[in-house]
Amino acid sequence: MTKDLLEILGAQKPILSAPMAGAAGPKLIAAVCNAGGYGVTPLWTKSPTDVVSGIEDLRALTNQNFAVNLNLSFPYEDQLEACIDQGVHGVSLFWGMEPKAIERAKAGGLVVLVSVGCAAEAKVAADAGADIVVAQGWEAGGHVWGQVSTIALVPAVVDAVDIPVVAAGGIADGRSMAAAMMLGASGVWVGTRLLASEEATIHETYRARLLDASEADTQWSHDLYDVDWPDAPHRALINSTSRVWQEAGSSAPGKRPNENQVIGHRPTGEPVVRYQSYTPLPETSGEVEAMSLWAGQSVAQIREISSTAQIIEEIYQEAKKLLKHGSSIL
Repeated sequence: MTKDLLEILGAQKPILSAPMAGAAGPKLIAAVCNAGGYGVTPLWTKSPTDVVSGIEDLRALTNQNFAVNLNLSFPYEDQLEACIDQGVHGVSLFWGMEPKAIERAKAGGLVVLVSVGCAAEAKVAADAGADIVVAQGWEAGGHVWGQVSTIALVPAVVDAVDIPVVAAGGIADGRSMAAAMMLGASGVWVGTRLLASEEATIHETYRARLLDASEADTQWSHDLYDVDWPDAPHRALINSTSRVWQEAGSSAPGKRPNENQVIGHRPTGEPVVRYQSYTPLPETSGEVEAMSLWAGQSVAQIREISSTAQIIEEIYQEAKKLLKHGSSIL
């Protein structure tokens, strides 16, 4: 169904960018779109007015289609209406399953992508009118909705629905993209690999940690970085905050070591406290290493900084070659 996916998205390559809030600004999203992929811009933290501004900023950099990412666990209705009013191509809905949100977006003329963590959720989304489901595996970095690995989740979701399925979690090169396609996915959703792009807006300390990390250097937690976003499981690089927390018995919020301690400041001067859900930007100051450094288990495949366009093209061409010629092992 890759042809169907590309027709729905109006894209040339079945590669979508993960909506990495803080790390994926207009330049990164536009670069994905201009390279033939489909960009998903994280505007759910913005006011409706800023959503409009974000859409305008992106349109100034690309004339290709893109989607706006909305978080269903926070108020989203006004942001969704802004997307409809602006005639944006699509919306990406995550962190919840609300058929009414899918139905409203469809009635407003938008293409709807819904992130799911199991086959049952995929069926609910498809029945409500979703155009595409994104099957997010447990390997994924950042906030992780489900607890099933990508290699088990994708075929289960593909078997459950008759709309295109995009694989997310652990996709960082052409090998993993080809594997996802062999499992039945129509396309892939790339996040961690794009953190090491020239366009990603992250602190140099964060970038250096990504380049040095192994596949075993991330940690899934239910409520470690819960300040500003409680009850939202996530995967991030192991760091001094997570090590001290584990040594103290992985205690629950309210009983963790050094809670409410200011460990740095945002570029605006606002404090960043320990255990805060926050992506450190280039101008962030303080103990950046101790902040929430989101990353998936595919981080081991990242060893150099490249342009977004180069990353998209390399993944696509390697996957295309592998799928065309197959493996020489058998």
